[in-house]
Amino acid sequence: MTVTATTETTQRPAVAAEADAQGGFGVYVHWPFCKAKCPYCDFNSHVRQSAPDQERFVAAFRREIAHMRALSGPRRAQTVFFGGGTPSLMAPETVGAILAAIDAAWPLTADAEVTLEANPTSVEAERFQGYRAAGVNRVSLGVQALDDADLKGLGRMHSVAEALEAVGIARRVFQRVSFDLIYARPRQTPEGWAAELRRALAEGCEHLSLYQLTIEPGTPFERLYGAGKLILPDDDMSRALWDVTQAVTAEAGLPAYEVSNHARPGAEARHNLIYWRYGTYAGIGAGAHGRLLVDGQRRATFTERAPEGWLARVEAAGHGIVSDEALALEEQADEMLLMGLRLKEGVDLARHARLGGHVEAGRMAALEAEGLVARAGDRLRVTDAGFPVLNAVIAALAG
Repeated sequence: MTVTATTETTQRPAVAAEADAQGGFGVYVHWPFCKAKCPYCDFNSHVRQSAPDQERFVAAFRREIAHMRALSGPRRAQTVFFGGGTPSLMAPETVGAILAAIDAAWPLTADAEVTLEANPTSVEAERFQGYRAAGVNRVSLGVQALDDADLKGLGRMHSVAEALEAVGIARRVFQRVSFDLIYARPRQTPEGWAAELRRALAEGCEHLSLYQLTIEPGTPFERLYGAGKLILPDDDMSRALWDVTQAVTAEAGLPAYEVSNHARPGAEARHNLIYWRYGTYAGIGAGAHGRLLVDGQRRATFTERAPEGWLARVEAAGHGIVSDEALALEEQADEMLLMGLRLKEGVDLARHARLGGHVEAGRMAALEAEGLVARAGDRLRVTDAGFPVLNAVIAALAG
């Protein structure tokens, strides 16, 4: 495990505690297994011929939760997020046992948001009642497309009919439902995407995550793309698809509150808001990242990625952490800017300055003149015109 020495610039307990007050505290739990690996995916997900020993993993989760609690000290968890991989491959009893361990370590608030990612296959949909009984109150479904040919091309194992059936079951079982779609797919047109979006919105869910297809290093899609066998929309078409996304969702009452996420007012993903508002969170499981306050310092933790390697580390040492770094205030300020500008609400420049951050006035004025950012008091946000070029805006402000 790599542990970076503490520096004086990180020892500002009042500044560090502000993360909990303004951003909140949550717990991320990573279940690293999938039935199949999608060709576009670079997440820490693994396919195994035999099912993992869930009882053994539960015991390891309990030990790592206890270790993280010893680091963080007392907190109340406002959110829990089961991500993956495919968390809906876990038995409901496994989810319940992990939630009980989290609640014992960091008592859940009365209104805690507990989200589980799920694949919309009929087998997993049958488990929804069990997850609800275990304490899950929000589900996020990996639908990805409402076109059977495109689902096959994306490597998904469900059909459109199965996906919509799962969405219907989820809406009957859970208080809150979200699902993902990927756009800017090969051969996609603005007209076709608008129709697909309207079909998705007709399901009545409160939240949609809409991601442009990107080519990630090391994936099968990268190899196909490099060989000229995967043709994606060009820049002009991608922009047209982006514009359709914003217009159709806003018209339906689910405007973007983050660059890729849309919700009815009040239905935003509260766990993800902890990340974007630069709160703190414990990362549990193989390959999980965390941002913990330890003795007033913000620390970045990262656990062993390989599931069996993580399991062995936890059983031997009580945790799977392979990197534990104290972040200097300048690093925190950079992270806060990078995450916060993804939100429509933007960032609090006064808080950014308390972390030692500085946005050069000339750069900010130039971006304002171009209509890419706007400032109101201490709050800086990216405009609708700026979001399609968000990475360039952030680079200009942070440079």
